[in-house]
Amino acid sequence: MTALTEDRILAELKRIAAPDGRGNIVSAGLVSPVTIKDGSVMLALAADPAHLKSMEQLRGVVEQAVKAIPGVQKAMVALTSERAGGPGRDQGQATASQTLGNAVPGIRHLVAVASGKGGVGKSTTSINLALALKSLGLKVAVLDADVYGPSMPRLFGIKDRPEASSVPGKRLKPLKRFGVEVSSVGFLVDEDTPMIWRGPMVMAALTQLLREVEWSETDVMIIDMPPGTGDAQLTLAQQTPLSGAVIVSTPQDLALIDARKGIAMFKRVNVPIIGITENMSYFVCSTCGARHEIFSHGGARAEAERIGVPFLGEVPLDPDVRRRSDNGEPVVEFLPDSAHTAIYRAMARKVWDALEGAAGARPATRVVFED
Repeated sequence: MTALTEDRILAELKRIAAPDGRGNIVSAGLVSPVTIKDGSVMLALAADPAHLKSMEQLRGVVEQAVKAIPGVQKAMVALTSERAGGPGRDQGQATASQTLGNAVPGIRHLVAVASGKGGVGKSTTSINLALALKSLGLKVAVLDADVYGPSMPRLFGIKDRPEASSVPGKRLKPLKRFGVEVSSVGFLVDEDTPMIWRGPMVMAALTQLLREVEWSETDVMIIDMPPGTGDAQLTLAQQTPLSGAVIVSTPQDLALIDARKGIAMFKRVNVPIIGITENMSYFVCSTCGARHEIFSHGGARAEAERIGVPFLGEVPLDPDVRRRSDNGEPVVEFLPDSAHTAIYRAMARKVWDALEGAAGARPATRVVFED
């Protein structure tokens, strides 16, 4: 069997005429770079926002054409308002942002777990907060929105690929472990594969991961946000019906400076700040019992008091938590009686109380345009 490569897929797509009848969709620059993993193929089509209905029909044609290629087991074709460009393709400019839409049927609350920078333990907080919410008797799901650095496959210890859904309007079934449903682009690409996508293509992928997955009825969906405050983060905050945001920071000033940016972003689009958590707050030596404040201490609590938002708790630095996270053994699930689990469960109770207390009270999201 001929190897499944991008060139082979593009050769097949060159048989499909461009919407204007001039050439094919590849030479017209409508096809993004192609991602391939174990028979799963992902790509995006550039769509004119004024002709989305016809482009949706074209998307279906392209998806069926890719599926028909020998060796392809699943195909995921998204629409994006950006001209795809890439090697051997015409270059173009973004014309509009991808829309995630309003309410997500069946999901009661969507909570963003965010940070102003990477490396502060946001994804570890996300999975353990999700599991702690589940321990309260809630139905919980996780959306891994960090397309450039998806962590949930490793944190959940999931190596399977999602199956196709038979429900109309849905394409994939979520994977499930520890009683929590999870969706991530990391299930569709190799761990070492870089996602060389621009903002609109990222939003197209997130649209599918959120809206075209067969989610069960869910009380809380935790969205593990990308780090920072760029286009993807702002668009998610503007166009997703978030019930609130949890901000993760470490104690030192450098992390707090970036955390403030994340808080400011959510406030500008009227997303309530549920609270701030201080990760890597301190370290307790397992041999002598001495406490060491490696990254300083108390900065996140002081910041929460300064801006008038709840402080959700201090999570200590622990090598065992790091090791278990790398092995897909989240501490809340595998060490239910540990001090860390107690911290995450207390955090979950505060989050759930905030969600239920604020239900229906959130003002409309403002769309903010930056120069």
